[in-house]
Amino acid sequence: MQGNKNTGDWGEKQAVLFLKELNYAILETNWRYKKFEIDIIARIADVLVFVEVKTRASDEYGEPETAVSLKKQRFIIEAANQYIINKNLDFEARFDIIGITFVNNKVKIKHLNDAFYPIVK
Repeated sequence: MQGNKNTGDWGEKQAVLFLKELNYAILETNWRYKKFEIDIIARIADVLVFVEVKTRASDEYGEPETAVSLKKQRFIIEAANQYIINKNLDFEARFDIIGITFVNNKVKIKHLNDAFYPIVK
């Protein structure tokens, strides 16, 4: 894999396949609101799942899911709120992270359910 964009695109495709195997319905990919993007919006039963995908071509710098900063979480939450408003949805929402590493020609997928929560002010 070459380039961060190619690696990221590949990882997002792997995450979609992974979620489909677990019977998630994929509603959107790369959904944008202003400058924010949600990698995957899916549904499982009556839960709307907003998924951030982090992919690394090496494990040299640690687990990819640790790269989701608080700032990034706030952006995802803001975009998710707008998605729910735009679509007039009334579902429980959850924020997941899928970390993918590709090391020694092996793909490792780590799915963190409820990886973070909106902060009530």
